[in-house]
Amino acid sequence: MSSSQYIKMLGTGSAMCTRCYNTCFYLKSLAGQLMVDAGGGNGIFRQLYRAGIDYTQIRHLFVTHVHTDHIMGVIWLIRKISPLQHKGKYQGNFTIYCHSGVKQALETMCSIMIPSKILSALGTTIILREVGDGETLSIDDMQVTFFDIGSEKQLQFGFSALMPDGKRVVCLGDEPYKPSSERYVRDCDWLLCEAFCLYRYRNQFRPYEKNHSTALDAARLAQDLRVKNLLLYHTEDTRLMSRRDNYTAEARTAYSGNIHVPLDLETVNL
Repeated sequence: MSSSQYIKMLGTGSAMCTRCYNTCFYLKSLAGQLMVDAGGGNGIFRQLYRAGIDYTQIRHLFVTHVHTDHIMGVIWLIRKISPLQHKGKYQGNFTIYCHSGVKQALETMCSIMIPSKILSALGTTIILREVGDGETLSIDDMQVTFFDIGSEKQLQFGFSALMPDGKRVVCLGDEPYKPSSERYVRDCDWLLCEAFCLYRYRNQFRPYEKNHSTALDAARLAQDLRVKNLLLYHTEDTRLMSRRDNYTAEARTAYSGNIHVPLDLETVNL
């Protein structure tokens, strides 16, 4: 890795993908880190292993919303980390940042799925830290502001992370941009944005019915809001090996900045 600040994409796919893992990633700053979502199952351990990331060193996780392809991997991390804490093989707390709906869902699912001995870590060494719309927290050396993305389906938060070098990284979760998020997105250095499919395949995949967008839509947004770098993820996976070329070509018709369409496990230097 040529940069000390980077994004490692653990997964880039939408919910029903089988050729790539569900969208989640690891944001590394100069002296800190933040994992975002965990995908839909215990495959998160495979992705972390293949990425060279030791999960016993992860201290901070943000969960955008309660959909299965984002939250189920979190249950597995709790299931794994709690016993390690008990045995002294995981030092310190594991903090999960989330809005009230995610917090309630995690508490409910853990109470059903996880043995009571492991469950006792919740609230002690595994912290469910509820965050509010517009709230800013210091996470290691990053200033992270969480915000309601204005989902029409279910409450979902994104974030804007001010990195120690002054760059601003914005994540919009997995739904299209809403004008209420403009103050976080405009003029940002990096925008992580979902692009369910190519615009020319919109009749096949029907992204708008699923409250998603296309690569062209994301590109137009990035151009209008003067985004410097656009990273596209949360896609369908039928043409995975040509995805980068195809999405980049479509986005280039509407956006003049830098376009990144990573595969799973790729590193994007910030």
